[in-house]
Amino acid sequence: MKTHLELVNNILIRLRERQVSTVNENSYSTLISVLVNDAKDFVQAAWQWSALRETITINTQADTNVYTITGTDSQSTVLDITNTTRKERLNYRSHAWFKGAALNPTPASSPMYYVFNGVDASGYSQIKLSPTPNAAYAIDIDVIKRNGELVANTDTLSVPVLPVQALAYAMALEERGEDGGMSAVSAKALAANFLSDAIALDTQHYPEELIWEAC
Repeated sequence: MKTHLELVNNILIRLRERQVSTVNENSYSTLISVLVNDAKDFVQAAWQWSALRETITINTQADTNVYTITGTDSQSTVLDITNTTRKERLNYRSHAWFKGAALNPTPASSPMYYVFNGVDASGYSQIKLSPTPNAAYAIDIDVIKRNGELVANTDTLSVPVLPVQALAYAMALEERGEDGGMSAVSAKALAANFLSDAIALDTQHYPEELIWEAC
């Protein structure tokens, strides 16, 4: 697993630049760090990577129907929600459906439906449940948590390294106008190949997600 500093230096070597001992050692290494983070964000958004999947458990309280999914934000993806106490999956309903349900509230009971409810003061995603819980239920939420910015030298990627490194290199070539090595166009094509190969390998962990079934 490559560190932030290793990624920056790998790109500097390809650009025939001097390696650095810290990502912010000079203005150019700082720029390369920015490009690495841009490339990371692009690759993370390209697929629901198995390395970014985790399950977050929240415990409901009686008469409370809005809950925070700690650690998630607008870049996260909710895959599935399960009431493990009742061994039932929760179903998504639209905001319009929830507005209608609020006009004709049902008695508090085990939650069966959810909708996204913006973010809390910390920027974490929230969900609203219906019916409003009448007791404590364990709710498992399967999510894709995309990593934040790489900052420290030792920060590491969770997604495959090659497409991130190749794309950041292509961006660096494009930024300065490379004149003695690989062209930016060729580098971007190589990065695209690395990305498609990495996705193809990762899909083997969840082949069922590529199968469309009519409801």
